[in-house]
Amino acid sequence: MKNTSITKHKTFYAIGLSYRKADAEVRGKFSLDGGGKTNVLLQAKDEGIESLVVTSTCNRTEIYGYADHPFQLIKLICENSNGTAEEFQKVGFVYKNQEATDHLFRVGTGLDSQILGDFEIIGQIKNSFEESRSLGLINTYLDRLINMVIQTSKRIKNETEISSGATSVSFAAVQYIIRNVENIGNKNILLFGTGEIGKNTCENLVKHTKNKHITLINRTKSTAEILAGKLNLIVKDYSDIHLELQKADVLVVATGAKNPTIDKALLNLKKPLLILDLSIPKNVNADVQQIPGVTLIHVDYLSQMTDDTLERRKQHIPAAEAIIEDMKLDLNTWMNGRKFAPTIHALKAKLNDIVASELNLQRKKLPNFDEEQADIISSRIIQKITNHFASHLKDEDTSVDESIEFIEKVFQIGLSTPQKEISVIVEKYGVNLS
Repeated sequence: MKNTSITKHKTFYAIGLSYRKADAEVRGKFSLDGGGKTNVLLQAKDEGIESLVVTSTCNRTEIYGYADHPFQLIKLICENSNGTAEEFQKVGFVYKNQEATDHLFRVGTGLDSQILGDFEIIGQIKNSFEESRSLGLINTYLDRLINMVIQTSKRIKNETEISSGATSVSFAAVQYIIRNVENIGNKNILLFGTGEIGKNTCENLVKHTKNKHITLINRTKSTAEILAGKLNLIVKDYSDIHLELQKADVLVVATGAKNPTIDKALLNLKKPLLILDLSIPKNVNADVQQIPGVTLIHVDYLSQMTDDTLERRKQHIPAAEAIIEDMKLDLNTWMNGRKFAPTIHALKAKLNDIVASELNLQRKKLPNFDEEQADIISSRIIQKITNHFASHLKDEDTSVDESIEFIEKVFQIGLSTPQKEISVIVEKYGVNLS
């Protein structure tokens, strides 16, 4: 990890846009594929931004990181996508410090997902985090924060039933197919695109439809072959897609292309076909709906699904939020520890100086002065005193800044510049802890 301290003179931001204000078409403009996310990270390094994570899914494109001004991060998204600053201003959001931290917790735990409790997002955040770390773009705070969000996600999944029913975009697609296609077990299903969403959809299709007629196509055939090998499915060459479309009863499109890959001309059908486009940007041209018998369903329609499963999930929101607050308290305790650690170290040094001076005086006065015993007793007293102060500063009801100032005045502690900087940086440029 290249940067191991709180980034100096920067503010922590979460900026981006999501399904809440941006429809699929707008989200598509700001979408970042794997190469786009890498370009954002590399450009950030070139521009002196030292710590950030980029995530882009079908529901959101967001950056979490440090900057002098949020426009630095907005600019990174716009310059590496087809979105503009003017469009971002209409649908985007900017959170800083504690609000940014709160937002990341809700996103990572599925509470801000388009389908409540969708835990696919945490895997995407993990992957983004690992890429940033490999490029030396994770500082101490962001490392701690992301790991706490990951732990929180695990706790919520294990300790609540907010993810019961396994509802996600990919699962919602399969549910729609089951409900709307008769005799689905004997239909021909073509899955085009075997990335993260395509893979999850394929696994759900196999599990819930018991269908043995699923064919996979991917631009990179080897990727599809890996998935097909696990699930015992058929793989066809990308060049054969027009032939496979003629056989298909259901087409699931989950590619990462920037422009539509399926259109009216390519289909050229004379039979019914259900198409589910799970891609952002949209990868199926709307003109396919001009063909009689073709039904096109997009990801935003699937995400509006409100069934008994989701209603049951809503009952577990308070329990999930309680876990988030518990984990945020642990994060703040860690941050406060970083803030008051220099003061505790300085206090201990001051007490050692006082003891050393007093022991030196007693050494001269007492002919039978027991050096070893005096050192043991004084060390234990110093440790007990500093432990009491540390416990006080760790108490959630303690005003850390006021207490630190009081300790420094009473013991006349003059913190060195590096120590003082840590406290100032954590308070001003980390999260709002008080």
